[in-house]
Amino acid sequence: MELTTVWFSLIAILWIGYFVLEGFDFGVGMLLPFLARSEKERRVMYNTVGPVWDGNEVWLLVAGGATFAAFPEWYATLFSGFYLPLLLILVALIIRNLAFEYRGKKDDDAWRRRWDICLVIGSWLPAVLWGVAFANIVAGVPIDADKEFTGNLFTLLNPLGLLGGLTTAALFATHGAIFVALKTDGDIRHRARATATQLGLVAAVLAVAFMVWMQVKTGDVASAVAFAVAAVALLGGLAANRAGREGWAFVGTFMAIALAVGGLFLALFPDVMPSTTDTAFSLTTTNAAATAYTLKVMTWVAVVFTPIVLMYQAWTYWIFRKRITVAHIPEPTGLRPEDFVDAPATARED
Repeated sequence: MELTTVWFSLIAILWIGYFVLEGFDFGVGMLLPFLARSEKERRVMYNTVGPVWDGNEVWLLVAGGATFAAFPEWYATLFSGFYLPLLLILVALIIRNLAFEYRGKKDDDAWRRRWDICLVIGSWLPAVLWGVAFANIVAGVPIDADKEFTGNLFTLLNPLGLLGGLTTAALFATHGAIFVALKTDGDIRHRARATATQLGLVAAVLAVAFMVWMQVKTGDVASAVAFAVAAVALLGGLAANRAGREGWAFVGTFMAIALAVGGLFLALFPDVMPSTTDTAFSLTTTNAAATAYTLKVMTWVAVVFTPIVLMYQAWTYWIFRKRITVAHIPEPTGLRPEDFVDAPATARED
């Protein structure tokens, strides 16, 4: 197999890893106002993803870095053409990460409420925009002979792109609800399971419509098989959720997202960014790739370091595998508003 094909496959795997792991992260943040009914339940939801959210984002960093190094033409066209949506995603991820870091620093309801809003916005926005972006990448966008994107933000907001955004948002919300049910106990667990059933039906309808549309537009036999198995996995996950088998339900949504993203990359290959202006202008794994020497060095680096990263992340999930309930949540330890008002002047100067 050529190294260009190897690296296209590795980048596809990195995006699959990002969406299946960060997908439930997004879902937990998206559902925070709907599943948590008290401060302690909100903290339970934060703690379900607290030990793993930053590790999940590593997959995005590596996917972006690998694209830059292995396919510089793809990276240049994608990140310049999709500048505004990718910037919005970046800003959303930053405010979301700040919510995890700073929410507990101050024992004040208004303070926590503002960071909760940041978490919700920072989860919904990427969940929608990633779907819009990938629907356009696979279906094709206007690219000229100089490999430059000639559209704008509204070019991306076409019916297929918007359906892609709604699909990823619904899938991630369902994935997140099932993860909350898997990681908690008590009222919030039952509430999450019921929510997952309702959201899952919406996600199934949207996902089937999106995959059929993509298959008709640009798919082949391999992508059709992947999409079909993804649909079966999603329905199986929802059935397991109704039966109270949350572990199998999570496996179902995990596999559904993985196979759906894999199907998109199968439909895309050998292009990496098709042109709707002229197929001769399309970026492919050949004309967008780095030199053979660069790909060879990258391959050896990946062979050495990928197992280490995977083992560390698996160890993290194993360590924090137990369920969390409101009984595990201690009283707030952040600074109180009066700590700022009553602090001695000398202490403030220090």
